[in-house]
Amino acid sequence: MSVATYTPAAGEITMFSTTWCGYCKSLKTQLERAGVPYTEINIEEVEGTAELVASVNGGNQTVPTVIFPDGSTATNPSLAEVRSRLS
Repeated sequence: MSVATYTPAAGEITMFSTTWCGYCKSLKTQLERAGVPYTEINIEEVEGTAELVASVNGGNQTVPTVIFPDGSTATNPSLAEVRSRLS
C-alpha cells in the first residue's frame, strides 16, 4: 500500500487516526467547524494502513497523519497548516 492509494481529491484531505487519539478528535472537530472535507481511516481497522503511517513517520504509527492532494503528508498538523496546504 502506498500514499498514492489514499491521496485525496483537490480541496480534501485523508486523515489516518484511531478511536482513542485525542489529537485526532481535536483535528476532526476543527476540520468539521471549518468545513474542510476529509476522509478518516482508522489504522487499527484498515489492513496495511498502520504500516503506511509508520512508513511516512520514521517507523512510528503516529496519528493523526494527513495526506494532501499533492501526495505530501503531515503528522499532527494544525488547522492553519491544513488550510494553508490546501490553498
